[in-house]
Amino acid sequence: MIMLSRRIRMYIRQYKTMIIVSAIVIILLILSVIGLMSLESFYRKMTIATMPVQFIMAGIHAGIFVFMYLTFMRGGFAKLDKAPIKGKDIAIKWNDVIGMHDAKQEAGEIVQLIRDRAGVQKMGGNVIKGLLMLGPPGCGKTYLAKAISTEANMPFISMSGSEFVEVFVGVGASRVRKLFKKARDLAYGFGGCIIFIDEIDAIGRSRTFSFMGGQETNSTLNQMLAEMDGLKGKDDNIVVIGATNAYEQHLDQALLRPGRFDRKIMITKPSQDDREELFKFYLDKVKAESELNLGRLARRAVGKSPADIANIVKESALIATRHRKPVIGLKEISEAFERVDLGIKYRLTVTPKEREMTAYHESGHLITTFLKAPSKSVFKASIIPRKGALGVVWSPEKEELHSHSREHLFSDIMIAFGGFAAEKIKFGTSTSGVSSDFQKAMGIAHSMVWQLGMGKSGLIGDFTIIPKEQLSEDVRIALNKDTNKIMSGCLKEVETVLMEKRTILDRFASELLEREELEYDEIIAIFSEYGEKESSGPDESDEEEEKKWDNRA
Repeated sequence: MIMLSRRIRMYIRQYKTMIIVSAIVIILLILSVIGLMSLESFYRKMTIATMPVQFIMAGIHAGIFVFMYLTFMRGGFAKLDKAPIKGKDIAIKWNDVIGMHDAKQEAGEIVQLIRDRAGVQKMGGNVIKGLLMLGPPGCGKTYLAKAISTEANMPFISMSGSEFVEVFVGVGASRVRKLFKKARDLAYGFGGCIIFIDEIDAIGRSRTFSFMGGQETNSTLNQMLAEMDGLKGKDDNIVVIGATNAYEQHLDQALLRPGRFDRKIMITKPSQDDREELFKFYLDKVKAESELNLGRLARRAVGKSPADIANIVKESALIATRHRKPVIGLKEISEAFERVDLGIKYRLTVTPKEREMTAYHESGHLITTFLKAPSKSVFKASIIPRKGALGVVWSPEKEELHSHSREHLFSDIMIAFGGFAAEKIKFGTSTSGVSSDFQKAMGIAHSMVWQLGMGKSGLIGDFTIIPKEQLSEDVRIALNKDTNKIMSGCLKEVETVLMEKRTILDRFASELLEREELEYDEIIAIFSEYGEKESSGPDESDEEEEKKWDNRA
């Protein structure tokens, strides 16, 4: 009964103006009828006959007045068309949130705190006012926010940060005020409200204090800060959830301080177990073979987000339909992986010489990856053009890597040089196809020396943060020499390996020329014929490794 009374008062607060206007109109109508009844018959008929014209003219005048009033006096440009959704109507249950076990566990604690608001206040604690979700796109930040609303059984208002950004100064701040006013009314009637602002970095990035611009964004953020500080009343059970793909340091520090966004949840890409759970979830929604190895699919999807996995399953369903298959099998899922990662195949008119050079180029990448990159698996080699490249070697990581060792970086550089070295060994020349490989190799080597302190000269530190004019000529020369030494050392290593494995290089090139594509099992079988196994990592110590690079450079 108390909640019903509160909700009635809430609706009166929200629609007060409409209720007052309706009451005035009804009273005026009653008075008009009474007045007409008191007139003589002739005047009463004449008045009734002219009433339609009077109503039309009154409507036109009222429309002009309302337009002018809203536009110039009430911030008409700041109109907020966001209807709240009740938590139970979102229909995203807690068990529906998968692929983010750690983030879900932390969010569950927050849901309990929101539910037990009275207990938190009784203990003298502060109710959570802000929750910031940080993580890459496609990892389920919006989905988790909706699940929180469902579990907390609160109304949910969702907006994007870009909806607050306008050309006109003051419009964004006005929308923030209207948003929080609506949230306060809902919190009064339903006991709480959740505001979800996606891409909050659009208004929450660090403020710029300049006469050249940025005042609108600053005023919007200032209003957001003021509104969050104002959530102190006993009925203001409002939780603001922000989500962003940007790094935390890009956001304004005033937004992150305690009392505003009290909690932060890091939402990362799913782990092996999470990916396996995601594949099971999405494959249950389509017709798929029951004997599919979900663990193998999860290992193949290292680095994929939940959105990527959902896209792979949807793509595999389209491929199965195109091939008139009744169910999705491993072949369709493998083709979907390739479409997502490598792009769609397309046919170009390629000369026999160009095709042969492409085959040796990709064979060089393949052999170098297999023998020198223990963290990668060579799933496919192809000389069919994709994404603007004449060929490709697909070698995803075997497991999640959150940092890269010196040896791993060396192996990446060697893989990049594999195609160039193979072309030089076979033809004594190279093509423009090595351009992207050189860019990758140079970028890694430059970062190793200039940022990570991995150069032979012993210079330690991140020299990229120092303006170039402040670096001495000797330091720049030493750093560039270290970069070139890493590049030349890796190239020598690759050339040595491919010269030693020249027979295997020729074999893979001929296989690609004949078949155009080689799958993982076919690649492993060819290497097994020559007694080769995948590299298990370097055995030498760091000191021996450094001597090897020096000698080959």
